[in-house]
Amino acid sequence: MARRTTKSPPPDDDFEERILDIDVVDEMKGSYLEYAYSVIYARALPDARDGMKPVHRRIVYQMNEMGLRPERGFVKCARVVGEVMGKLHPHGDASIYDAMVRMAQPFSQRLPLVDGHGNFGSLDDLPAAMRYTEARMSGPAQLMVESIDEDTVDFAPNYDGQEQEPEVLPAAYPNLLVNGSSGIAVGMATNMPPHNLGEVVAAARHLIRYPNADLDALMRHVPGPDLPTGGRIIGLSGVRDAYETGRGTFKIRATVSVEDVTPRRKGLVVTELPFTVGPEKVIAKIKDMVGAKKLQGIADVKDLTDREHGLRLVIEIKNGFNPEAVLEQLYKLTPMEDSFGINNVALVDGQPLTLGLKELLEVYVDHRFTVVRRRCEFRRTKRRDRLHLVDGLLVALVDIDEVISIIRSSENAAQAKERLMDRFGLSDIQTQYILDTPLRRLTRFDRIELEAERDRLNEEIAELTRILESDAELRKLVSSELAAVAKKYGTERRTALLESAGAPATAVPLEVADDPCRVLLSSTGLVARTPVGEPPSDTSGKRAKHDVVVSAVATSARSDVGVVTSTGRLLRLTVIDLPMLPDTAGPPSLAGGAPLSEFLALDDGERALCLTTLDESSPGLALGTAQGVVKRVVPDYPSNKDDLEVITLKEGDAIVGAVELRTGEEDLVFITDDAQLLRYPAAQVRPQGRPAGGMAGIKLADGARVISFTAVDPAVEAVVFTVARSEGTLDGPGEGTAKLTPFDQYPRKGRATGGVRCQRFLRGENGLLLAWAGPAPARAATSAGAPAELPPKDPRRDGSGVPLAKPVAVIAGPA
Repeated sequence: MARRTTKSPPPDDDFEERILDIDVVDEMKGSYLEYAYSVIYARALPDARDGMKPVHRRIVYQMNEMGLRPERGFVKCARVVGEVMGKLHPHGDASIYDAMVRMAQPFSQRLPLVDGHGNFGSLDDLPAAMRYTEARMSGPAQLMVESIDEDTVDFAPNYDGQEQEPEVLPAAYPNLLVNGSSGIAVGMATNMPPHNLGEVVAAARHLIRYPNADLDALMRHVPGPDLPTGGRIIGLSGVRDAYETGRGTFKIRATVSVEDVTPRRKGLVVTELPFTVGPEKVIAKIKDMVGAKKLQGIADVKDLTDREHGLRLVIEIKNGFNPEAVLEQLYKLTPMEDSFGINNVALVDGQPLTLGLKELLEVYVDHRFTVVRRRCEFRRTKRRDRLHLVDGLLVALVDIDEVISIIRSSENAAQAKERLMDRFGLSDIQTQYILDTPLRRLTRFDRIELEAERDRLNEEIAELTRILESDAELRKLVSSELAAVAKKYGTERRTALLESAGAPATAVPLEVADDPCRVLLSSTGLVARTPVGEPPSDTSGKRAKHDVVVSAVATSARSDVGVVTSTGRLLRLTVIDLPMLPDTAGPPSLAGGAPLSEFLALDDGERALCLTTLDESSPGLALGTAQGVVKRVVPDYPSNKDDLEVITLKEGDAIVGAVELRTGEEDLVFITDDAQLLRYPAAQVRPQGRPAGGMAGIKLADGARVISFTAVDPAVEAVVFTVARSEGTLDGPGEGTAKLTPFDQYPRKGRATGGVRCQRFLRGENGLLLAWAGPAPARAATSAGAPAELPPKDPRRDGSGVPLAKPVAVIAGPA
C-alpha cells in the first residue's frame, strides 16, 4: 500500500512526534471530489433559477450595490472588477473582466446584461483593457435584481465572512433560456443556446396557466433557439431532442443572398454568420481552401462590415461558376455552416442535472413563485408595521390634550411611556412612536392624511393577503409581470428555422421560410409579395397594366401587415397567403397578383389606402380626412385582433389619404379641391392613441374638401401633380388640364392654416379633380391600367395646367 509520511524533525525534548498513515487513494478521492464540487458548484455551471454562474451573479449584484443603474453614468470597468474581486469573487481580475465583457456583447447574449461604453471587442478581436472601457447595468440586468432588498432571496456570507451575497437573483425573466450558457466542469459540461425573450415568456406563461402542458404545446411558443447573430438553424429534430431530453445537435448556416456585386460578376453576400463565428475566421478558411485548391470558383473575398450596415461579407464568384453550387461548397468546407451541440446541464438545488425545455421552465416558474410570494409577505409585513404605528398615532390624536398633559406631568420619558400605554391601551412600539413624533405633526390636516394613509394601507394589505392566500392570484400576478417584461424588452426573431438544408425556414408550421419580402398594393386593389433585392436600375422597360403601385411595405414571409381603409379601419393581412412574384428587372408590375377582396372583407364603398408594418417601434401612421382632420397614430396593434379602428371619424367624414411614416421627419401634405396645398412637418402633429379623432390639419374654405393627403420626405426629389376639373364634369378620370410642379416650390406653413395655391384655374374650371404629391419620378395610369404621359414640369406653383393626352385615373411614385 502506498504511504505518505512526514520527514522526521530534529530531536527536541518538547516535540512529540506524530506520523499519520494516509491511504493515497483515499486522499486523492477526497481532494479530487472537493475540487470537482468546487468547480461544478462555484465556477462552471449556471443555476437553473437565474441562469447565472457565481461570477455573473456577483457582477450584476455588485453593480447594483454600486448604483450603476441604466439611468446613471458609466464608470470604469476596472472599478467594477476591483469591487467584485475584493468583496465577492476571490479570483483573478482577468476572469471577472472576461465574464463582464461577454455580458456586454450583443453578439454573445440575446439580451445583454451590461451596457458597455468603449471597445468591448468583436467575434474576431479582443476587447480593450478594463482601464479604458466603461460600463453600467442594462435594463434587463436591473430586472434580474429587482426587489432583491425585499427578502425575496436568501443571502450567504462571502469568502471571508465580512460581506453578504445572494445565493440566487430574483430574475424577473428566464435568463438561462434567453441568454444561454456554456461552461466546462469536472466530468460534465453545459452548452445552452440563447432564445427569444418573447417566445420564452409566452411558454412560461402557458406553463403557469396549464401546469400539465406537454412539450408540443410549449414548442408552439418556443420553436427553436434564437441566436443573437441570426443565421438559419438546420435540423429541428435535434432541437426537439434537446427540448425533450436536454441533449441534441443542430447546424447553423449563414444567411446568404446572390447579388450582382459588379456589372459583370455575381457574388454571395453574407449578412449573418453562425453563432460565435466571425468574418475573419471565414475569410481565413476560404483563403486556405482556395490555396489548397479544395474550393473552386472564388474570385475575391471582401469584408464590407461597418457599424451602419452591420455584417456584409462579399464573396465574388468567377464567371462560368454557379453561385449556388459554390455556396454548397462553402457550407461544407468553411465555418459558414457550423454545428451546435445542446447540453442543458444546470444546478438544481445544488445538484447538476440535465434538463429539457419543460423542466427548465418549471424550475424557473417555481423560483418566481417563491420570489413573488416572499416579496408579498415582506411588503405586507412592512405595511402592517406601518399601520400599527398609524393606528397608535390616530388614537393619540383623538385626545391629544390628555396625551400632552400626561407627558408634561410625567417625571421622565419612561414614566410617560408607561402612563400612555396604560391610559390608551397602546403597545410599546406605538407609544415610543408617539413620543418621538414632533408636535407639528399633530394638526388636523395631518390627521386627515393619517386616516387616508390608514385606508390605503388596509387596502394594500388586503390585496397582498388575497394574493398570498390564492394560488390562482399568485399565478396571475407572476404571469402578468412576465408579460410586462416581454412587452418592454421583447424583439423580433432573428434566426430562421429549417427542417433540413433543402427545406424553407419555418416557425409553426414549418413550410415556408420567414425570408424578407415586400408587399405591394396596386391602384386597382391587387396585392402580392416579392423578394427583397436591390431596386431595379432599369425603369424604361415596357409597363404592364395595373403596374401603378400605390403602397409598398418591407416585411417577412411569416409576418402580418396592416391595410388601412378609407373608413378608418386597420385590417390584418397575413403575408404568407399572398402570391409570390419574381423579382424581375424593370418597373414593378403586379401582373399575377391577387385581388385584396380575396383576403379581406371590405364594406361597400370602402377602399384600401395603404399598407403598413405592425412594428410598434416605427413612427406610426399619418392620416388625413376629407374634412381636413390630421392624425398620427401611436403604433399599438394588439396581436389578438384582426380588425382595429385607427381613428374616430366625424359623421360624413372619410379618410382620403394614409401613409406609414418611415422616419418621422417627413412633411405632411394636404391638397384641397379648391387648389390649396398645405405642407408642414409631421412633428407638428402629436401622436395619439387609436381611438382618438385627430386634430385640425388644414383650414378649409366654405364648401371645400380635401382630395389628397400624403407624406413626403423633404430630403428627396418630389413633385406635385394636379388636374383641374371643368364645370359640369362629374368625378371621374382626370380629363381636364394638368400641372406637374417641383415640390420644393411650395413653402412650409403652420398646421391648421390655409396653405398656398397649387394651380390657377382657367375659364370654365371650378376645382381640382385629382391631386397627388410624392417622390419623383411619378407614374400615371388610365382607368384601364394603361400608362399615361404626364406634362412637363412647371416651376410656377400657382400656374395653370395644360391639356392631357389621356385621362389620368391614378398616379403614384416609384415603388
